[in-house]
Amino acid sequence: MILVQPETVVRWHRAGFKLYWTWLSRRRVRVGRKCVNKELRQLIFRMVAENPFWGAPRIHGELKMLGFDISERTVLRWMRRAPRNPEPAKRWAAFLNNHREAIAAMDFFTAPTLTFGVLYCFFVIAHDRRRVLHCNVTKHPTSAWIIQQLREAFPYDSAPGYMIFDRGSSFNAEMIDTVKTFGIHPKRTSFRNPWQNGVAERWVGNCRRDLLDHVIVLNTGHLKRLMNDYVRYYHDDRTHLSLAKGTPAGRETENNAGIGRKVVSIPRLGGLHNRYDLAA
Repeated sequence: MILVQPETVVRWHRAGFKLYWTWLSRRRVRVGRKCVNKELRQLIFRMVAENPFWGAPRIHGELKMLGFDISERTVLRWMRRAPRNPEPAKRWAAFLNNHREAIAAMDFFTAPTLTFGVLYCFFVIAHDRRRVLHCNVTKHPTSAWIIQQLREAFPYDSAPGYMIFDRGSSFNAEMIDTVKTFGIHPKRTSFRNPWQNGVAERWVGNCRRDLLDHVIVLNTGHLKRLMNDYVRYYHDDRTHLSLAKGTPAGRETENNAGIGRKVVSIPRLGGLHNRYDLAA
């Protein structure tokens, strides 16, 4: 009799499973259509670059006229892998960098509660330093409530030049007219295109991964407290790739770090995250 742990039995089974399927797959026979050779792939990429308005049927027709035996679906698959010209993207990035101080975005996201209810979290975020200008929670996101939140977010003529938001039912004509009275140009995204409001969507994803995926919301007051704590952590402590590893509030970099200096951890969000500083 051999005494082993359950984890050992599982490891033996996984190893045997791997060896068994490795043995079955020792002789692989290629099936289906033959692979597209490199020269044909380069020709497809060339046609895509020289004819940016052509679709798969046009390119497939040209290849057929040249005597290539290839299906239209295969042409479409390789068209999607064609390298793109980076110059238009660079020009748009430069344009947005020069105008991001005048752009803000707003959106809603939901959070389930302990009693299986749904709370709506509304926020406004600036594009320049990814600062959250306003954040609040409600059970009923009406247009009148949104208008009041915008008044609190932009006091004393501090409104940006442009506001990006989606086509949610709460963002109705009354709300849009109020936005225009603030001197803001409303910009609604297209249907089913969340990437057009990427800064707001990215903040929602960060909030879920950093906080909401690890807690159970009890009620409106509980979610408000959590969101206020998260906004402070987001502004003061959390580093961002888009800000050159800095923070929206401009966290200062330690200049006298060295061997022997003690580093202390400061819990944030109830211990879900930590901030690290040099000890005094």
